[in-house]
Amino acid sequence: MRLKSLMAAMLAATVASGAVAAKEFRYSTSGDLLGLDPYINNEGPTNTMKSNLYEGLIHRSYDLSLHPALATDWKQTDPLTWRFNLRKGVKFHNGNPFTADDVLISLDRIRLPKSNMTFVVTSIDKIVKIDDHTIDIVTKFPDPTLLLNLPNFWIMDKEWLEANNAFDVEEGATVKTFANLNVNGTGPFMLEERVPDTRTVLVPNPNWWGTPEHNITKAVFTPIGNDSTRVAALLSGDVDLIYPVPLQDIRRLESTPGVKPLEGPELRTIFLGFDQHRDELLDMPGSGKNPFKDVRVRKAFYQAIDINAIKRVVMRNAATPTGLMIAPGINGFQPDMNDRLPYDPEAAKKLLAEAGYPNGFPVTLDCPNDRYVNDEAICLAVVPMIKRIGIDIKLNAQTKSLHFQKIGRKENWNTSFYMLGWTPGSYDAHNPLQQLMTLDGDGQGTWNCGRYTNARVEELTDMIAGETDVEKRNAMIREAFQIHKDEVGHIPLHQQALAWGVGARVKDVKQRPQNDVDLRYVIMN
Repeated sequence: MRLKSLMAAMLAATVASGAVAAKEFRYSTSGDLLGLDPYINNEGPTNTMKSNLYEGLIHRSYDLSLHPALATDWKQTDPLTWRFNLRKGVKFHNGNPFTADDVLISLDRIRLPKSNMTFVVTSIDKIVKIDDHTIDIVTKFPDPTLLLNLPNFWIMDKEWLEANNAFDVEEGATVKTFANLNVNGTGPFMLEERVPDTRTVLVPNPNWWGTPEHNITKAVFTPIGNDSTRVAALLSGDVDLIYPVPLQDIRRLESTPGVKPLEGPELRTIFLGFDQHRDELLDMPGSGKNPFKDVRVRKAFYQAIDINAIKRVVMRNAATPTGLMIAPGINGFQPDMNDRLPYDPEAAKKLLAEAGYPNGFPVTLDCPNDRYVNDEAICLAVVPMIKRIGIDIKLNAQTKSLHFQKIGRKENWNTSFYMLGWTPGSYDAHNPLQQLMTLDGDGQGTWNCGRYTNARVEELTDMIAGETDVEKRNAMIREAFQIHKDEVGHIPLHQQALAWGVGARVKDVKQRPQNDVDLRYVIMN
């Protein structure tokens, strides 16, 4: 009751007393944003909020198609050079004009060592200013994914960065830097208020260069971690949209007048990873051993997990088990490789004994409890499965800001066994290879929290980046995925289904396969 009372008070504070404005859109998900700096905290809902406020040269629509944004058009002038014509007359929220200089400083800033978004621009050698509204992007090699990555290259205001001494980037989910707490973009919305863990309020940018497709006058984002409280807020009309809907409540929404569930496929893969780098596992101080360096141990953990039970009981059949680190719909997906190792606890026990751990070993599973659909429940199901093969496993489930702070700081990854979910930002297989399965290059291994690496996979990933022949490229993707699969670099679990709850005041909203809300496409009654 205390939680519900606190949430009611929070919602009351968020929605001003009296009737809510007809076109005010109020929505909620399970966890708060991690910040507003465009180049840190590469996390889905956080990135989507940034894309309401900041823009790239190109915008990716809800159907994943690419459209002009801060660039009006572009063409390839030679295999390494792309000419972009920049949109004239665009102003940042504070009134500063947008020019080529803003693109140049944004490239310098996104490349800083603590940036989480370096992967977006790793193929770029330089950006050449032709004039205030014309640039050439020169790549290091012919890059078939350049345009696919550019929607995540959000442009910042050079004058604003310099005036506020905000050029430097600090890493972490909760850093208090100026650029992580304040916003000055060119996007269709402006920041009115940000109270971490309570609400984020946006209003339309009256000077936006485009023609709005939405009709909202204000957007109020309120994180509600408790599932039942989030559903209750939708049913009572305190919020207009929630995601995710707890799977057990989908049928309830179908039978409730005035609200409806919105379901669809998601391109995010949920997986487990291991520390394969340290000579001594964090959970085994003084032992001098790291069992996860042995593929037999990793395979044992994989075969201990009954993915069909998780699908049936935890996910209520709203998940698709997978054997790959990417989903159908991602460029490079190999359907015939999407099989899993069989669930076989007895085989898992034998593998542990062969590896020298017949009595198991201690380990902690790090898991978020407010990021993915039933994330903590999945981990709670995995724990007894792993215990059954003799492992002394403990669960550390915490809010996503603390989870990502623990597992996601590249200079000090602090995890032995962890859950993560991944939607490739480019919707191409090179992205997870670059960020989850390699370590040795610029922008690589940003979320390779267990430091998996294989020399051939590293080599193939570099080759894939510059291969424009689709058949050759897919063959290399196939080889890299097969090596990773054979070595059990990670344990892929499933792709979760999208489940949103939509209230009566919403006339239309576009459900994107990355499972977050782009305010550009919200229409209120």
